[in-house]
Amino acid sequence: MAEERYNRRNPAVKRILQEVKEMQSNPSDDFMSLPLEENIFEWQFAIRGPRDTEFEGGIYHGRIQLPAEYPFKPPSFMFLTPNGRFETQTKICLSISNYHPEHWQPSWSVRTALVALIAFMSTNPNGALGSLDYKKDVRHELAIKSREAAPRYGNPERQNLIDEIHQYMLSKAPSVPQLPPTPTTEPTDIIVNEEQVNADSDAIAATEDLPNQEVEQGAMEDGHVDRGNAATGPPSAGVSLSRTPAAEVVEQPQRPTARAPNSLDDRVLTWAAIWLVVAILLLLAKKILKSNAYAGYMSGFK
Repeated sequence: MAEERYNRRNPAVKRILQEVKEMQSNPSDDFMSLPLEENIFEWQFAIRGPRDTEFEGGIYHGRIQLPAEYPFKPPSFMFLTPNGRFETQTKICLSISNYHPEHWQPSWSVRTALVALIAFMSTNPNGALGSLDYKKDVRHELAIKSREAAPRYGNPERQNLIDEIHQYMLSKAPSVPQLPPTPTTEPTDIIVNEEQVNADSDAIAATEDLPNQEVEQGAMEDGHVDRGNAATGPPSAGVSLSRTPAAEVVEQPQRPTARAPNSLDDRVLTWAAIWLVVAILLLLAKKILKSNAYAGYMSGFK
C-alpha cells in the first residue's frame, strides 16, 4: 500500500491505517473489508448473511466511503450484491451511515459498522431509503446465487480486491442451508368418526352418573373432552365433544298438554257453534216461509 502518499499526522489517515492493521491481524469469519491501495478512504467489504435467517450462507459485497473528517463523521454504505433487503449501487439509510450523523460515535469503526450491517439485514425496512422488502424465498435464492461469483464493479483494482475478499469469504462461510417450507394456510378437511363420537358421548354420560368418581386430569377442561391421550391417540382435527349426557341429546316426543275445561279457547268455540246453528235455523225458516207464500199465491188462480 502506498502509505507514503498520505500524511500520517492527519487524524483520519492515522485512524484508517490503524483499522487496516487491526482488520488484517484479527480477521473475522463473518466479514472482511480492506481499502483500495490508491485510496484508503474507499473500502470494499463482504459480509455473511446472519444465521437462522433467509440470508444465511449468502456473501454480500459492498462499498464503504469514509469522509475526510473520519472518524468524527460517519461513512456511507452501498451494496453491490443483490440481496432483497437493500438496493444495489445506492447509498443506504442507516443509523450508522451519513444519513444520520447525529447517531454516529467517533469510537465506532469499520469493523463496528460491518457488525451492525449484518444485524440490519434481518430487520424490518420500514420504508427506509435504499431498503427493499422481498419475500423470504426470493432472498434465499439470492443468498444461494451470491456465492457463485463476486459482483462486477469499478476498475480492475477494485475488481481484484472484490475477488480477493470473495475467495476469503468462501473459505470461511459454510454452505447455504435449506429454507424451511412456508406453512400453508389452506383449511384441513375434518373427518369425524361417528362411532367414536357416540362412544365418547356414552363415556361422558357415565361420568355424570358417578359424581364421586374422579375424572382423569386433562381428560376434561372447560366443558370439552381432549381425546389426545395414550389410550385413544391424537384428537381428530376440529372435533370437540360437549359434556352433555347422551340421554339428553336424544330428542324426546312431546306429550299433548290438556286444556283447562273453562279455558278461553273452549268458550270461543262454544259460542261460535251456537251462532252457526242459529244462522242455519234462520236460513231454513226463511226458505219455508217463502215456499208457503208462493203456494198460497198459486192457489188463488185455481
